[in-house]
Amino acid sequence: LLDELGAPQQKMIADLIPTLISVGGIQRVLQNLLTERISIRDLATILEGVSESCGYTRNITQISEHVRARLARQISDSNTNDQNFIPLLTLSPEWEQAFAESIVGDGDEKQLAMPPSRLQQFINAVRTTFERHAMQGETPVLLVSPAIRPYVRSVIERFRPITVVMSQNEIHPKARIKTVGQV
Repeated sequence: LLDELGAPQQKMIADLIPTLISVGGIQRVLQNLLTERISIRDLATILEGVSESCGYTRNITQISEHVRARLARQISDSNTNDQNFIPLLTLSPEWEQAFAESIVGDGDEKQLAMPPSRLQQFINAVRTTFERHAMQGETPVLLVSPAIRPYVRSVIERFRPITVVMSQNEIHPKARIKTVGQV
């Protein structure tokens, strides 16, 4: 894929690999995007995002999150429904805080350390809310803050892999949104 890019992108690739990130690192970023059904056709924008984020981190998850923000138009468009808006379920302030407080570690070592009983409450709340909206024929997106998005997604993908989890950074400024509920 990288070899098929034009001359300007080839210069960026030469600056990126292996100085800032390995080919394997770029592959992992692309895999992270594909895992959440995000097209990687706009490889130039993806590489620009990788290049920008390598200035402050080498963490593949953080790099992937930055790239997702750069792909906001594409992510927003792919989650827009037939009525031309993105149906959103927001995460309540209580759950936002619970996740933020449960992230432990520094830098590349961050991980979610939420008590299992609290995690089960979250799973039940998400399942109930999404099932209620599914009965109404809606397929909403779960909107969370950028800092907790990868952790919320890692929990949800285990029991609702089709559920899209977006951060506020991934909603394009021109996207129309409609909040349909809260978890």
